[in-house]
Amino acid sequence: MSTTLRSVLISDPVDACCGELLVRHGIPVTTKYKLSKEKLIKELQNHEGLIVRSETKVTADVFACCPNLRVVGRAGTGVDNIDLEAATRKGVIVLNTPGGNSISACELTCALISNLARNVTQAVQSLKDGRWDRKLYSGFELSGKTLAVLGMGRIGREVTRRMQAYGMRVIAFDPLLTSEDANYLNVEKFSLDEIWPMADYITVHTPLIPQTKNLINATTLAKCKKGVRIINVARGGIVDEEALLNALKSGHCAGAALDVFTEEPPKNSVILELIAHPKVISTPHLGASTEEAQQRVAEEIAQQFLVLAGRSTEYVITGIVNAPMLSAAISDENASWIELSKKLGNLISRILKGKLNITVHNQIIGNKEMEKKTFIHTAVLVGILSGQTKNGLNLINAPTLAQEIGIDIKRSYEESTNIEAIVIQAEGHWIKGTVRNNKPMLLSLDDALFSDGIILGDFISLYQTSNIQDLAQIVNVFSLKNINICNLNTNGNWMIIQTDREVSIPVNGIESF
Repeated sequence: MSTTLRSVLISDPVDACCGELLVRHGIPVTTKYKLSKEKLIKELQNHEGLIVRSETKVTADVFACCPNLRVVGRAGTGVDNIDLEAATRKGVIVLNTPGGNSISACELTCALISNLARNVTQAVQSLKDGRWDRKLYSGFELSGKTLAVLGMGRIGREVTRRMQAYGMRVIAFDPLLTSEDANYLNVEKFSLDEIWPMADYITVHTPLIPQTKNLINATTLAKCKKGVRIINVARGGIVDEEALLNALKSGHCAGAALDVFTEEPPKNSVILELIAHPKVISTPHLGASTEEAQQRVAEEIAQQFLVLAGRSTEYVITGIVNAPMLSAAISDENASWIELSKKLGNLISRILKGKLNITVHNQIIGNKEMEKKTFIHTAVLVGILSGQTKNGLNLINAPTLAQEIGIDIKRSYEESTNIEAIVIQAEGHWIKGTVRNNKPMLLSLDDALFSDGIILGDFISLYQTSNIQDLAQIVNVFSLKNINICNLNTNGNWMIIQTDREVSIPVNGIESF
């Protein structure tokens, strides 16, 4: 599976290696910075791919006005500047580089934790101002202190390893952190309510989503021990800035280190007062600002574009944001299962004659590896929706479009060591298929069983028959119209005819689909 990328626009400054890598693999690149929305839309009429950092805002209007756009890549982690809902609706893939910034953001976090403990920033400024305030800026050891890490992804884990080397006890909160991983990382896993009163230092490493907005707020700060210190090198908005300022003023919070803010650059009076507070160390969003990180994210986003475009098998997809299952779907070994799923979905849709507001039961049968092929469910939807929408249907937007027109899909899995198959049931009909030698095969349709399987080609005609005379009549009509029948199968009430071109041949008195 590949995406057409005839050319790519880079609209924010990224390391030169990004464009160079794309050009070496035959993808032309245009570089234009600081484009207004109108100029961005105009330029994107000429490109299928767009690479941004944080300056370019890819809004719903941009997606609506750029029908050629197929992929948007963020050379970095956060995608706050990209309207993911609009991208998904239009079937546009959104990529980021989740690992590219990890070490740089981690190292800044660790530096800020150490800085908070020893008052380095304040002491430096004092000395520059001509004072010698040794007693005033006496600090604390980190060894033996408790560090709470909220979010145990790549950055959270890297921070954990480094701060454990300082002798800190690390406690963690992450809904996705398993007990096995916690043991492996030598961290203690707790709920948020358990963490607040235990931590000497709290560092956040989560995305900014509705569930994490103002995660640290007046209520949670009040639950923390007096003297807690807060670090945020993740996203502005995870920490309620006004609540933090009030906690610093009251002395309940002993210090904070902030690299990110809800407004960048800050103009809001609350944020400016927070930055100016003597117990606050603030930096201008430097988490990813290292030479190594900038080169790494530029390379990584270009590499992913090359994989999507089918220009290289050397690299892998690491950061599909709005359709995670697409990473697995892109694999060549899964291409046959995608093709089968689409064809089965299309057949069930034809049998139902495009009926909407239905529930489709989709079951995967096979070993545990088959259970992981969750993209099958989405590919079935693509098949069902084929011909019913003009919104650029694909694996990205099929679930959204299906929901909008009233198609509900119920997913299930049945373990089997004897067969790998897909079963679709809807409105009293059911259809079953499998893959053999990389070819999609139909095994059954309602009560009609095809023990040897029928290879599903591109041009299929379906008829419900009741007797042998129906069969003769159908074949005669095809012959009279000079339609070449490549394959004919009949069982029960169903007749399946495959031809060498797309046809729709009605036969008097016989129902066709």
